[in-house]
Amino acid sequence: MESHLAVLLPVAAVWLAAGYVADGLPRIDRAHALRRRAGWSLVLTLTGLGLTAAVLTAGLSSGGATMADRAAGNLALAAGPAALVTLCAVRRLRRLWAGAGAFAAAPDTPAPHGLRAAAAHPMIGLPLQVTGLATVPALLTAGGADLLVEPGVTGPAITLGALCVAVLGVRHALRHNRLAERALPAEPLAPTGWAVPVERMTLAEPAEPASAGAAGPLHV
Repeated sequence: MESHLAVLLPVAAVWLAAGYVADGLPRIDRAHALRRRAGWSLVLTLTGLGLTAAVLTAGLSSGGATMADRAAGNLALAAGPAALVTLCAVRRLRRLWAGAGAFAAAPDTPAPHGLRAAAAHPMIGLPLQVTGLATVPALLTAGGADLLVEPGVTGPAITLGALCVAVLGVRHALRHNRLAERALPAEPLAPTGWAVPVERMTLAEPAEPASAGAAGPLHV
């Protein structure tokens, strides 16, 4: 096994695991379990960011074709999604973990739809999964399959990657919208008839029943 491939394997494994754990957050219907899983997702995300930053920093500080330099070069594709994770996903995961803690006093407390909608926000799962997908070409390149050089493979690989990102984005957006609609308060029912205002009803003046042949407006 190539030395830089051994460096990239744990980085890719952590990112793929973080994306998998974050994808299952909206399906959890108990606040205690949601808080626990959000904590695991946050830990995996921070670990992935730390490993990625360490590899990239080591590659920038080294000179020549060293192991760290080759690993950093292969991991350059994942740097952009990882930066988006730092800006968006980490903050939302921390808020989700704290928000679930407010409802997790009892193990069987249901998770509100608003909390599950926050867990399904595209800026949580999508950047994590895109970063995990971006580490796959790094592993393939480190293993000897250079996709960026072969002209017959580069175009389909880029098209397939863009299609996967688009499908993931649409899936996250639809799931977030569905849970957000459930979290909206129910609209009050429209009145089906005239009601007598409470402030106009007194004991001294009871409301008189309307006669069957009355055709004028109702007086109270």
